[in-house]
Amino acid sequence: MPDTLAHRLQLLQGDITKVQADALVNAANSSLLGGGGVDGAIHRAGGPAILEDCRKIVARQGGCNTGEAVITTGGNLPAKHVIHTVGPVWNGGHRREPELLANCYHNSLQLAQEHGIRTIAFPNISTGIYGYPKDKAANVAVQTVRAFLAQHQLPAQVIFVVFDAENLRLYEEQLTNLS
Repeated sequence: MPDTLAHRLQLLQGDITKVQADALVNAANSSLLGGGGVDGAIHRAGGPAILEDCRKIVARQGGCNTGEAVITTGGNLPAKHVIHTVGPVWNGGHRREPELLANCYHNSLQLAQEHGIRTIAFPNISTGIYGYPKDKAANVAVQTVRAFLAQHQLPAQVIFVVFDAENLRLYEEQLTNLS
């Protein structure tokens, strides 16, 4: 099965808001109302429809907890959907950060599967202002996605979208270790 699994994983360096996928994952904050980094870029590129959907979710459930995920329209993005997940703030790794980060990936993939999403693109969750070490985050991301895909047919394709050369190298190392 490793051969088919490796074919379901892709790595791109660039702007996640330009990626052609059924769903983009947003590294959101718990308010779901936009912010900086990837979150701000997705909200700006996707337009007001995403924020409108987020406000409905907040009215219904009061935001999104760390490790959880919710789905909205993709608005003006090339993707039909945005899956918003809230990553953990790094506190040295002693406050369940790896488990919470793994939950971000698992719950996003679970939501994608429930909505029949075939292709999904992930940014580097929690590695910006939340301070999660990039190497540790890449390991959690690849291992969690790999484990999910080994058990599920959907999504058929997972794209890791990295912004910088350092993350590109870290993900290449993780993906090379799959073989």
